[in-house]
Amino acid sequence: MSGCMSAFGGMPPAELSKGLKQLKEEHLPLLEQLDGLFRLTKKIDQDESILTNFTNLSKKVKEFQKALDPHSEKEEGILFPMMGTYIGTTSGPIAVMEFEHDQAKLKIKTFLEKTNNNNHSPEEMKNLSALIQEAYFILTEHFAKEENVLFPMAERILSDEEKEKLYQRIQEVK
Repeated sequence: MSGCMSAFGGMPPAELSKGLKQLKEEHLPLLEQLDGLFRLTKKIDQDESILTNFTNLSKKVKEFQKALDPHSEKEEGILFPMMGTYIGTTSGPIAVMEFEHDQAKLKIKTFLEKTNNNNHSPEEMKNLSALIQEAYFILTEHFAKEENVLFPMAERILSDEEKEKLYQRIQEVK
C-alpha cells in the first residue's frame, strides 16, 4: 500500500529514524506501567482492598514518574525545540504536546504530594486515585498522537543531520 495516504498530513507513513524510533519504543514500557496503574485505580474504585491497593498505587506511581521523566526530557528538551524551529512552539502541535505533558505531570505531582500523608479515608483514596486515571487518559492519547502525527511529522521536516543530532542528544539523557 505504498500509495496509501495517511489521514494526518496527507503523507504516506514514514519509516522513523533511529532517534524517533527510540522515542516511540520508549512508549511501550511506559504504557505497560500506565495499564498497571489504571488497573490499581479500578480496584480502588471497586472497594477492593483499598488501603493495600492505594499503598501499592503510590509506590508504582513513583516508579512510573522515574521512568517518565527522562522520556519527557528527551521530547521537551530536545525534540520539541528542534521541531519548533520549523513549526513554532507557541501554538500548533508542539504547544499541544507540551500542554499535555504539563497536565499529566501535574496530576502525578499532585497525587504524590497529597499521598505523602498516610491518613486518608477510603473516599479520599478514591479521589486521589482519580488523578492517576486522568493522567492515564491524557498520556495514552498523547502517546498515540506522538506516534501517529508528531513523530512522522518530525521525520519529514528534520534534516538527516538533525535526526542524527537528535539521536546523539537523546542518548545523553539518563
